[in-house]
Amino acid sequence: MAPKRPDSVEELRAAGNQSFRNGQFAEAATLYSRALRALQAQGSLDPEKESVLYSNRAACHLKDGNCTDCIKDCTSGALVTHQADDISASCPRALALVPFSMKPLLRRASAYEALEKYSLAYVDYMTVLQINDSVTSALEGSSRMTRALMDSFGPEWRLKLPSIPLVPVSVQKRWECLPSENHKETAESKSKETTAAKSRGSSALSRVVSDFTLTVALCGIVPSAGDVERAKVLKEEGNELVKKGNHKQAIEKYSESLWFSNLESATYSNRALCHLVLKQYKEAVQDCTEALKLDGKNVKAFYRRAQAYKALKDYKSSFADINSLLQIEPRNGPAQKLRQEVNRSLK
Repeated sequence: MAPKRPDSVEELRAAGNQSFRNGQFAEAATLYSRALRALQAQGSLDPEKESVLYSNRAACHLKDGNCTDCIKDCTSGALVTHQADDISASCPRALALVPFSMKPLLRRASAYEALEKYSLAYVDYMTVLQINDSVTSALEGSSRMTRALMDSFGPEWRLKLPSIPLVPVSVQKRWECLPSENHKETAESKSKETTAAKSRGSSALSRVVSDFTLTVALCGIVPSAGDVERAKVLKEEGNELVKKGNHKQAIEKYSESLWFSNLESATYSNRALCHLVLKQYKEAVQDCTEALKLDGKNVKAFYRRAQAYKALKDYKSSFADINSLLQIEPRNGPAQKLRQEVNRSLK
C-alpha cells in the first residue's frame, strides 16, 4: 500500500524537512512551496509559520546554488513570480513576515557572499550579531567580508556600505525568550559556544574583534561618525553592566563597541577590568597594552596591567608599569601600595 501523500501544512513541511536532510533539495523546495500554497489557501494569519517556510525554501535554493531565488525568499516584498510554484508575485517573503529573523538573514548573507555582493552580506552578518553576538557563522562571515571589502575598496571601504539597521531591543528579547523553529539551531549554537567560551576564558566575539582591530590598524581605517556614536552607546551599556557586577556581559558590550570603533583607549582598559575580575589575566594584559597604544598616559591601563602582571607572577613587568604610572601621578595611593607589594615579591 502506497504511503499517504502529505496534504496538510505540517505534513508538507515535515516531508520537506526530511527531503532536505536527505539531500533532495529540489524535492524539498517543491514540498515547501506546496505547504505555502496550502497555508495561504487557509487564509492563515500566522506570519512566523509562513516565514519559516520561505526561509526553509531559501535554504534549498542556497544548497542548489540558486542564490537569486534564495535572496528573493529571504527578502521582504520580493516581486518576482516563481514559475515552479506559481505563488502570487505580491506575497511577502520571510523577513517581511518576521523582521530580523536570524535564519533568513544568515541565508541571505551567504547568498550575497556567493554572488560577491560583499557589502550587502556584511550588513546582514552585522545585523545578526546585534541580535545574537555568539553566532559563529555571522562572526566568521563578517570577518571574511571585512577582508574582502578592504581588498576591493581599501581604507575607505566603510564609506561604500549601506546603512546597518539598528535592531530594536524588543527584537533581541523576543529571540532570547521565545525559541522557535526559526532560530532553534541558533539558540543551541549559542549555548554550546557560550560553554566553550567560558573554558577558553574569552568570547568568540572578542577573538574576532581582536583580529578585526588588527586589520583596521594596519589599513588605517577611520570609523564613520555613525560607527563612533554606536560604539559610545555600547561602551556606556558596558559601563552600566560593570556597575551591576555583570562583568561577562560587559565584556561582550565592550567587544561590540570595539567592533564599531577601536579608537577609544578607555574601552580597552574598561574591558581589561572585567578580565581582571574574571581572573583572565593574559587578556587583561592584552587589553591594557592596546589601551596604552592609544593613550600612553592612561593611568588605569598601567595600573590594571600591573595588577595582571602581578597575578601572572611577572613582577618585573608589574613594577615597571607601576613606576610608569607614578611618573604620571606621583601621589596615586593604590599604585604606591601595589608597588610595595610587588617590591616584596621581587626580594
